[in-house]
Amino acid sequence: MASSRQARRTGPPDGGWGWMIVAGCFLVTICTRAVTRCISIFFVEFQAYFGQDYARTAWIHSIVDCATMLCAPLGSLISNHVSCQVGIMLGGLLASTGLILSSFAASLEHLYLSLGVLTGLGFALCYSPAIAMVGKYFNKRKALAYGIAMSGSGIGTFILAPVVQLLIEQFSWRGALLILGGFVLNLCVCGALMRPISLKEDCKTAPEFLEQNYVPETEKQDLTRMSICSPLIKSWPHECLCYCSWKEYDFLLMPGFMVLAVSILFMAYGCSPLFVYLVPYALSVGVSHHQAAFLMSILGVIDIIGNITFGWLTDRRCLKKHRYFCYLFAVGMDGLCCLFLPVLQSFPLLVPFSFTFGYFDGAYVTLIPVMTADVVGTSLLSSALGVVYFLHAIPYLVSPPVAGWLVDTTGSYTASFLLCGFSMIFSSALLCFARLAKKIKRTHLRSLTGNTALKQHIWTNGAIAYSVTAELDQRDVEFLAVDTNSFSNRDHNIQAILHVGQSLAWLRMGISQETQASGEQFTR
Repeated sequence: MASSRQARRTGPPDGGWGWMIVAGCFLVTICTRAVTRCISIFFVEFQAYFGQDYARTAWIHSIVDCATMLCAPLGSLISNHVSCQVGIMLGGLLASTGLILSSFAASLEHLYLSLGVLTGLGFALCYSPAIAMVGKYFNKRKALAYGIAMSGSGIGTFILAPVVQLLIEQFSWRGALLILGGFVLNLCVCGALMRPISLKEDCKTAPEFLEQNYVPETEKQDLTRMSICSPLIKSWPHECLCYCSWKEYDFLLMPGFMVLAVSILFMAYGCSPLFVYLVPYALSVGVSHHQAAFLMSILGVIDIIGNITFGWLTDRRCLKKHRYFCYLFAVGMDGLCCLFLPVLQSFPLLVPFSFTFGYFDGAYVTLIPVMTADVVGTSLLSSALGVVYFLHAIPYLVSPPVAGWLVDTTGSYTASFLLCGFSMIFSSALLCFARLAKKIKRTHLRSLTGNTALKQHIWTNGAIAYSVTAELDQRDVEFLAVDTNSFSNRDHNIQAILHVGQSLAWLRMGISQETQASGEQFTR
């Protein structure tokens, strides 16, 4: 008990068992994102066996990717109210079951349900809770930790892709799916590594919760020592559960998170089609099959370098305060790469593109959890990441078919790549304008603070001097300067402002009475 209380009094350890959490998250990204990418290797086998066209077969990959992102809030919910360990282990069992059942598939519809929905649901229960757990263990080296953890996607794809192809050649696609099902069971081991940690920030809303009078008096003392969303609240009334759920997702009304959410929608739409159509585009401009596959290999390897190096760079003292703009720069550079892609029509020109796009893709993917934590805080990171990855679902499902429709309509890839590029640039510009607006607002508030500091009035009554400075006015301005993100403290701030106004009125009334009495004494 003493050790747990000490953990609540201190911040993230920035090391120790945290590196085991990073290792566990690294394996989770291999078993989820890398395996999802490797599903595309089965496309040719599925087409040949079931005799279906590319469009119907491509829905398998779209469904598993969409289900992973669409059900991410469910993973966060289980992690918050039960346990991160339980959520990841359950997800590992579901994903493994889906892959094993897919090895017995007799139709594409069977694969839609088993490989698409069931496996995607299992991945969703693992992905966002594991990423959120890294944020709880790291603060100073958060970007580096996320860079290492997220690099599992690129490294896993680089290693698993040839292994899966070899398994298909040796055991057919059914045997390969069966072996992948056993491999994905390692998610249960990863879940066991996710030791929970209780931080001081997790308990900061407990006083507000006590004021609601939803909790029995005998349990209020225990509440002050734990998070308001602890599993122990299951024994409390329905109003208590509703309040807890609202506090868990009240970040949805934060203006900063709203802007981030909209920008992520455009970013996800822009990045998805390129991974689908880079190889077909390269083939259409005369690049050989071997060279086109090599472009994807370059992109995957450089993605890993971008994950780690950009995470390390943004943890340096000179760039740590500017991670927001580093994220904007990375997304904007990927958008520019997409705009220039239609004029790159030879293998020597496409190689630099793969290097540049791959590096900055790994860079901003690393910073997404860091940006989210900076906006909502560590205590709400799990729920916020669930929503962030949920927002990826619709663009991931819609953007590849839309890009394909543009290719069929125009007869070239230019319109598709231009739409992707402008979408990512708009995502970056939106966040940039939001930051500029916030900076202008802060400048205006500082000017108000400077003006009120000049207000000073002195009343003299014989030997007594009343010096009423702008102290109370300064307190008013401080309340106005509170960031609009603090939606949960709105009522408290209003009451405090009213209290300050009442104090100011009483003080002025007292000064007036003293001044009047002094005048009467002088007349006498």
